This record gives sequence, C-alpha cells and structure tokens, in this order.
Amino acid sequence: MDYFPIFMNLRGQRVVVVGGGEVALRKVALLRKAGAAVDVVSPVLCQELQAEHASGQIGWTPTPFASASLENATLVIAATDDSVVNQQVSEAARAQRIPVNVVDAPALCTFIVPSVVDRSPLVVAISSGGSAPVLARMLRAKLETMIPAAYGKLAGLAAEFREQVKACLPSSQ
Repeated sequence: MDYFPIFMNLRGQRVVVVGGGEVALRKVALLRKAGAAVDVVSPVLCQELQAEHASGQIGWTPTPFASASLENATLVIAATDDSVVNQQVSEAARAQRIPVNVVDAPALCTFIVPSVVDRSPLVVAISSGGSAPVLARMLRAKLETMIPAAYGKLAGLAAEFREQVKACLPSSQ
C-alpha cells in the first residue's frame, strides 16, 4: 500500500487552495462540502469562484502565491496551471508541515485526493495511488450505481442507535 487511507475532519478548519480556475473550483466545492473554511489564493478567480467570494462562502487573497498565505492552514491544495508556482506551494507547505496536494503532480504531494462516492454520512473513497486515475473514476461510477442514496439515510439511522447497540453487545463479534 503506497498511501495510508485517512478521512480528515476539516469542519471549520482553514484550507488554502492556490489557483482560481476550473480545477480550483472543483476542489473548493469538495472542501466546502466537508465544511472547510476555504481561502483561495490567486490574482484572478473564475466567475463561479468570484460569486462564491461575493456571497461570503469563501475567502480570497487576490495576490500571487507567497508562503505566508499558508499561515494557520490545516491543508493546502495547489490547483494552478503553473508548474513553478505548484512547486513553490509544495515546498512551502512541506516546510510548514502542512499536508499538500498538487493536482496532477503526485511527486509534489504529501496526500492524494481519491475518487469519492458520497452517500453521507457513508463515504467510499477509491484510489489507484495516482497511477490510474481514470480506472479509479470508472470504479467510482460503477459503485455509485450499486450504492443507493438510501444507504446514507440508513447509516444516519444506525448512528442514532449506536450507543444502545454497543451497550447490548459486549463485542463486535
């Protein structure tokens, strides 16, 4: 196993996304869904990110990347089309011991973002460790057809009774 699978609680945590285009938009959407307090660092934003900033849904630092932009960040994602900037983001995040993902550059990452089947609170993550992302997306699409949305509701219901079940059953066996 090349990567340790982990789910992070980002609710209310500052996450920095460097880049203001379509790729950054997709990452911002996922992070916001996880409850992160997203700050975008980019001289310009695509129209959708401009709207999210104008409505107060995300923060925006309208400057080129600087390592000081990462202060108090829990997580960093570089989503620019500039390999030099992406390298700078990776190096700055690593120097500050902040987990970093550089989109489409696994060598610059300390973590990768898997394909996700979201049936919250039930979440399934699929990864090929960056070696076959198309295969991971195909598998995710197949799993999405096999896992109905109702399973999320079932998981939520199970959470309501978890403590009662634990009290009645002495072990998971």
